[in-house]
Amino acid sequence: RCTALPQDLDGKAGLRSNAHRDALIDLLTLKTIWSDYGYVGDVTPFTAHFPRADIHELLTSDLLHQVIKGTFKDHLVTWVSEYLVLVHGKSGAAAIMADIDRRIAAVPSFPGLRRFPEGRGFKQWTGDDSKALMKVYLPAIVGHVPPQMVQALAAFLDFCYLVRRSVHTEATLREIDEALARFHEHRQIFEKEGVRPEGLSLPRQHSLVHYKTVIQLFGSPNGLCSSITESKHIKAVKEPWRRSSHYKALGQMLLTNQRLDKLAASRVDFIARGMLSGPLPALGVVLEAVEDDDGDEDDTVAGPRVMAEVFLARTPARGYPSQAHELSQHLGLPQSPTFQYLIQTFLFDQLHPNAPIPGSEQPLNLLPTFNGRIKVFHSAVAEFFAPSDPAGVGGMHRERIRATPSWRGEGPRHDCLFATNDPNLKGMRGLHAARAVLFFSFVFNHVLYPCALVQWFSLVGDEPCKETGMWMVERDWEEDGTQSMGVIHIDSIVRGAHLIPIYGEGFVPHYINFANSLDYYAAYYVSKFADHHSHEIAF
Repeated sequence: RCTALPQDLDGKAGLRSNAHRDALIDLLTLKTIWSDYGYVGDVTPFTAHFPRADIHELLTSDLLHQVIKGTFKDHLVTWVSEYLVLVHGKSGAAAIMADIDRRIAAVPSFPGLRRFPEGRGFKQWTGDDSKALMKVYLPAIVGHVPPQMVQALAAFLDFCYLVRRSVHTEATLREIDEALARFHEHRQIFEKEGVRPEGLSLPRQHSLVHYKTVIQLFGSPNGLCSSITESKHIKAVKEPWRRSSHYKALGQMLLTNQRLDKLAASRVDFIARGMLSGPLPALGVVLEAVEDDDGDEDDTVAGPRVMAEVFLARTPARGYPSQAHELSQHLGLPQSPTFQYLIQTFLFDQLHPNAPIPGSEQPLNLLPTFNGRIKVFHSAVAEFFAPSDPAGVGGMHRERIRATPSWRGEGPRHDCLFATNDPNLKGMRGLHAARAVLFFSFVFNHVLYPCALVQWFSLVGDEPCKETGMWMVERDWEEDGTQSMGVIHIDSIVRGAHLIPIYGEGFVPHYINFANSLDYYAAYYVSKFADHHSHEIAF
């Protein structure tokens, strides 16, 4: 795409073109053209005489091989391992890498997040492996490598998540430039520490320079890579083959593709006629069935576009007391303040939204009296607009937030969430981080209140962490040493949040795992790399 020389890819260079190629062929030898510019001088591309096609301008980005597997997996992850060997020797590096693996394995569960029970030590990496590791790798190396190395990884991840967005504006293009500049600045640590004594002139990293131009020419490259034809091969060949009887399958495969094309054309026609607008009863039945699915995967939603909507699971859980005091004892909740009192303060705030003094500061005799029946739910479903993540036609994405006493036989699971704090502030400054203790509902004065009992976290400082670029939160505590809790309306929940422990410089004890890591640490990173939507709101 550009005229940069192999030994100095980040030096000044212009754009390649058909005219530039022709000039090189006229002036230089075939050997020089090949060694310095990568051209085969005696072969003319078949596009050379196309009146409106320049093969150099048609080259697009390759997210998978240049960014995800290339720069991240083959370069940065490998360089971190090589740095540890250089500084600590093979045995010391092995111990640290084992701790990094334990940190990765101890990352709490999150919808759509792949677990790494053995860390990042698997023999053959796939693109999905690299994408999943990008979400959890950064907090795992903090404390084991120099801060500038962490900053280099953080800047690269910001760049990666920015270019993978489905929609770009002038603001995001500026952010891409800023992230790339930070990456180029901080990656020098690898050369300084002797990991890359030969320099950083690498084709796959150099390709990052052209992403902004490619976005301006062709739009967002989200999901685009040189193996895109393989994905088409899956749809056109592999899946029809699986549907066939495998005997004289070609005719069956062609018929399958023909019918799928007709169904797709019918859908376009139905939409044009307005036949698919409005609510569909059959679709509602399907969505309700999905709500009660016990799976942990996030999902796409075909439906109207809303910024965020949260609702409780359709079926309440059985075996729980229906009165607040008995339910509190059954769950082992702290008795100061009591669960009953938290419900009363919640009701006061709901009934008096403009009161100058919140319910938590009101005298007990002014709080509403509540003796109603409570229904318990083990999860809530969040649907939100996230076009950069796997989404339905309208860009809607669904995830499940869990608060259950037993999850797949591995102990309780209480997910974290984002709750609205101040809608006038952007990013984490306008959000609360909390952990779901209980989802429940009750009726008061003939009004149904779907609620969540949550444990609160507070932001550490006024800015994100300088090394990782992620916000940090710590637990809120009551005077008696219990974690601060509160009852919130389900409508104040934005979506799930992924908190990753701040491990510090020490090694992770062997008894800490993904199921209990949210119980042992005092402070956590608010991961903005859990998915693209998190990166857009948790800044």
